[in-house]
Amino acid sequence: MPRNGLILFVGLAMTAAGGSPPIRASTPPGGLLLVANKGDHTLGIIDPQESRLLATVEESGVTGHEVIASPDGRTAYVPIYGDSGVGRPGTDGRTMDVIDIASRRRVATIDFGRPERPHCPLFGADGRLYVTTELTNTVTVIDPKTRQIVERIPTGQPESHMLALTRDGKRAYTSNVGVGTVSAIDLVARKVLAVIPVSGRAQRISLSVDDHLLFTADQTQPRLAVIDAVTNRLKQWVSLPGIAYGTAPTPDGRRLLITLLGVNGLGVLDLPSLELSRTISVPKAPQEVVVRPDGRFAYVSCDQSRQVAVVDLETWKVERLIEAGSLADGLAWAVARP
Repeated sequence: MPRNGLILFVGLAMTAAGGSPPIRASTPPGGLLLVANKGDHTLGIIDPQESRLLATVEESGVTGHEVIASPDGRTAYVPIYGDSGVGRPGTDGRTMDVIDIASRRRVATIDFGRPERPHCPLFGADGRLYVTTELTNTVTVIDPKTRQIVERIPTGQPESHMLALTRDGKRAYTSNVGVGTVSAIDLVARKVLAVIPVSGRAQRISLSVDDHLLFTADQTQPRLAVIDAVTNRLKQWVSLPGIAYGTAPTPDGRRLLITLLGVNGLGVLDLPSLELSRTISVPKAPQEVVVRPDGRFAYVSCDQSRQVAVVDLETWKVERLIEAGSLADGLAWAVARP
């Protein structure tokens, strides 16, 4: 097995503030919400049932923008991107923190071996962890059991920032921000199938539940690109009331939720008709949206308010706001452990 990365294991005793013993906490029956707080350089662990921030875990560097939880809900992974935005000058991160959710402690840090600006982590159908590594135009693949880098797959484009994976594990898509394209990648053959032009600048990316449609937000005009994931061609544009950002489908496949950064809203796109059905007001600067696995609620990180908005997907209203951290951004759901 290739060993392309250096592994730095960080003991629990070293990460416990003041040498205090690890605290093990049970996961609520419905699961936990994880939030990357860019301004605080922490990972927030939220009990969504009680609408309460349970703990914050200090990151090893500046700073993590995104987070993912392992399929068993035990571990969180936070790539350390650096102190700048995509395409802007600043430090170039090269590590990813491994956090034990129950003890609320950082237990290891994976070193990519070179400056990468690692950003968006996702688990594939094969159980491996896929992470966009922006500076080298690649997606890096990590074995979570050994915490070793096992593969680097080219994207064929610069600034490959966000990632979507098909449910069968055969394809990946990256949004390439500064060049405004999407890369379609064959994960089996480890090659780029197509580079899809979108706009002058594109952000974020997601797939429909059936993996037939791909969505990315134009950052130059208030519109959403809808891409046919079978032909790898732009299918159509959807006009929006403001510049969009993050997107996420509802589990039933009927709707796509869209954070509208320009108007502080959450848009609801009807997928059969590809028409925007409503817009829900949320706090300032909505970034990312995650839908609870049962489809009952959506969670929207709002970085200028230090809050996560909880949206009831039956009443289509913000039910409550949960205090998070400074510049709350990336979100992930950690399932309750059996």
